[in-house]
Amino acid sequence: MAFSQSYYSARSPEVQQQKKTSFQDVRDEVMRRIEARVWDQGALLPTEADLAEEFGCARATVNRALRELADRGIIDRKRKSGTRVATLPIKQAKLEIATTRRLVEERNATYRYALVSRKVQTAPGWLSSQMDLPFDARVLHMDVMHYADGQPFQFEDRWINIAAVPDSETADFSETPPGEWLLAAVPFSNAEVSFFASAADATLADYMSCAPGAPLFQMERATWFQAQPVTFARMSFHPGYRMRSRY
Repeated sequence: MAFSQSYYSARSPEVQQQKKTSFQDVRDEVMRRIEARVWDQGALLPTEADLAEEFGCARATVNRALRELADRGIIDRKRKSGTRVATLPIKQAKLEIATTRRLVEERNATYRYALVSRKVQTAPGWLSSQMDLPFDARVLHMDVMHYADGQPFQFEDRWINIAAVPDSETADFSETPPGEWLLAAVPFSNAEVSFFASAADATLADYMSCAPGAPLFQMERATWFQAQPVTFARMSFHPGYRMRSRY
């Protein structure tokens, strides 16, 4: 394979020495090169196969990393013509991830938290696939409720990778919400956040005091620390909830 001199100079020793490269590592390194103008606007990136060989990872890992950057508007991906650095600037909104307690108190409401259920179990298949967990990984699964002035505000479905946060298995969550506890216990280096609307099933309708089928705003957030999965949470907000961001 023949690559330009600038391509070879962009390769960092740290990346070449990694034994296992995650899609976050690939994504961040590609972003670093774009920001450093190693690959300027409109520049053609190496193929997925070439990047996979350089980073020592599967082509699917590279594909996921590039897909994220394409979703952000950083790169343009077109079949047959390859992947290029986007030529048009993209405005990116700034999203602040606040604790639920803060969201409630910013509304001048009184916050209350309740632990609904807690169980240590083997990670289900969908979680192992989504978080790149071993299929026999032990996780702590919790359902919790958050209230504003005594009214349902948010239902939280939380999963914690015990291998990443061993203290979580014996931690007391009767008074402290798991999200707040995690922020104090372990940092995170990467996060994925997604938003969508979903119809309330019977369980959610009961917890949120709404009719079955009512549209609910939902947010999923997954975090990693140095490529190790930490936690995944799905948060369902009360009917009518609205989130704002600025850029």
